[in-house]
Amino acid sequence: MTVSFSQLRMKEIVNVATGMKIGFADDIEIDTETSQVRSIIVCGRQRAFGLMGRDDDIVIHCSDIRLVGEDTILVDVGERAISTKEKSGQIENL
Repeated sequence: MTVSFSQLRMKEIVNVATGMKIGFADDIEIDTETSQVRSIIVCGRQRAFGLMGRDDDIVIHCSDIRLVGEDTILVDVGERAISTKEKSGQIENL
């Protein structure tokens, strides 16, 4: 099955380990050398209507994706969600 990015953005991402709804895909990360999608990015939630900034983005690696269905994307990130802080060595929990 092939999915366009606009179709991917309309699918809700659910963590199968916890049953928690993570959100919707806001962006993707592509490896330009291999032309492969590396991860799906869910933007952090706004705090105080955006006046207080936003939470960290959640990066879901393609290896964590279990199923891309009609309406949802099932991922297995366990009890953790990988944020953009992972690049600096920090991992946050949901």
